[in-house]
Amino acid sequence: MKFILLFAALSGMFGIVLGAFAAHGLKGRLSESLLQTFQTGVQYQIYHSLALLLVVILFRLMPSNYLVYCAAAFIMGIALFSGSLYGLALTQSPWLGPITPLGGLCFIVGWGLLAIFALKEMN
Repeated sequence: MKFILLFAALSGMFGIVLGAFAAHGLKGRLSESLLQTFQTGVQYQIYHSLALLLVVILFRLMPSNYLVYCAAAFIMGIALFSGSLYGLALTQSPWLGPITPLGGLCFIVGWGLLAIFALKEMN
């Protein structure tokens, strides 16, 4: 869980940095559509960094493999979803587009695992 907490903290920090970079460094350099694509990556990165913090806290209270797998899914989701959107916005490489839904699927799986944890592990 130490790695997951570290990842969450750094991911949150870089999410803020990337959001500021988009607002101040990319505005005027990217089309409005590509800037929005980048900002969507930032938004989901921040949401799931916070979700990872919740998973760490829950794991400290009630250790469960569901939470470990949930955290792994969120981390993969951040890398695939947000990472592909950053790359797509900055490089406009069309091959990155199909990666984004895989990251979204990881987010869905992570939330599903959290729901299973709630149903099976919490009494």
